[in-house]
Amino acid sequence: MADLLLPDWPAPANVRALQTLRSGGCSPVPWSSLNLGDHVGDDPTHVAANRAALRAHLPAEPLWLNQVHGNATVEGKYWPKSEIADASYTREPETVCVVMTADCLPVLFCDRAGTVVAAAHAGWRGLVGGVLEATIAGMAVPTGELLAWLGPAIGPQAFEVGDEVRTAFIADDAVAADCFVPKAPGKWLADIYELARRRLRRAGVTAIHGGDFCTVSDPARFFSYRRDGVTGRQASLIWLAKQSV
Repeated sequence: MADLLLPDWPAPANVRALQTLRSGGCSPVPWSSLNLGDHVGDDPTHVAANRAALRAHLPAEPLWLNQVHGNATVEGKYWPKSEIADASYTREPETVCVVMTADCLPVLFCDRAGTVVAAAHAGWRGLVGGVLEATIAGMAVPTGELLAWLGPAIGPQAFEVGDEVRTAFIADDAVAADCFVPKAPGKWLADIYELARRRLRRAGVTAIHGGDFCTVSDPARFFSYRRDGVTGRQASLIWLAKQSV
């Protein structure tokens, strides 16, 4: 059975969310064990079995995306299987939005009334490119009514980047410089969680939860591309439960 983590946030009762961990699946090293990515070199039969184990916890098959570190979003009811996008949202009950990560930041969204949910894949390129803002726009509710949960991502003590990454962020927001700590000439430690919080707040989202993980330093629970190179992918999922009449 898939090993799961429940997001700690005050979402409405009809909003359901899950975060997978790396354990509880059947994939061998180096994808051990609950690898959900079908694009990382793992045996497709293992990936299918792992997804089936996850599916037992869900009301429907998730809307798996072909993620490309961009800002494209798709509404669940218009999703085709080959969709290239880095976020999805839905107002339809039992439609499961999902993103996969292995250091990039997953962000789950819902509104306080429980009418719309979303999942976004936000690596540094996606953050700079506006994937969170695009997801919020698709949800089409007042931003003050939104809640966000920041899932497992590379932590601020592990995310080493070059000058070009820092420059890209401060070109859009000069105060984002505070999210970078110098490590060596031309190298910085970046806080992807705080960079995301800044963009969410600027968009009007103030109820922000999570953001206290580090995929790199927690190999027992999380996959990390930065740490391992060839590795699996964990998933962050959210959906609206069907309301009883």
